[in-house]
Amino acid sequence: MSTEKAELPRALPGFANVRRYRNSHGQAIAKLLPGDFYVTCEDEILDTVLGSCVSACIRNPRLGIGGMNHFMLPEDLSFDDDKSPGAFDRQITRYGSYAMERLINDLLKLGASRQRLEIKLFGGSRILASMTDIGAHNIAFIKQYLSLEGLAVTAHDLGGERPRKVVYFPATGRARMKTLRPIENRSIADREQLYLARLRRAQAGGDMELLS
Repeated sequence: MSTEKAELPRALPGFANVRRYRNSHGQAIAKLLPGDFYVTCEDEILDTVLGSCVSACIRNPRLGIGGMNHFMLPEDLSFDDDKSPGAFDRQITRYGSYAMERLINDLLKLGASRQRLEIKLFGGSRILASMTDIGAHNIAFIKQYLSLEGLAVTAHDLGGERPRKVVYFPATGRARMKTLRPIENRSIADREQLYLARLRRAQAGGDMELLS
């Protein structure tokens, strides 16, 4: 059996959409794309690449459970009056306000203590000067959100002009962050612009298609 297809740890319900595989060292990896979030009780590694997007890496140290999100925009108000059963689920992975609530709530459901949450933040770059500084809006949002919620940040690496690759180990809380070369800015910016266009179409009433 190839490493890619080797048996993976059991995923929690609701996370079948996140790509998971084993790397050449046999480690279980969950690869997060814009709009994803993932929570695990297993010894898995969470991996993502950030431009203007922000990821929060959150865990409960005592239980060894944790997760990561990857959001593009702070929030969306177009669904404020939509209280239908599916409305919340349509928003959760797209915007920071919902991505944060869902990640924290899922951890609390697994027994995490709100007072003991360990939080690390990454991302929010302005990778192209010609683009709107979405990263700055994301940074302002996440700082305000955590302040209002009374949650402290253990570590962060936010802002700047270069994209980041983040690798997070929820079981131990270790996070590795690598800034990427400027030559990679354009491809990441193009991906984010495509994702942003899809978000705008979704706001206008179209269907949302996640990047693959």
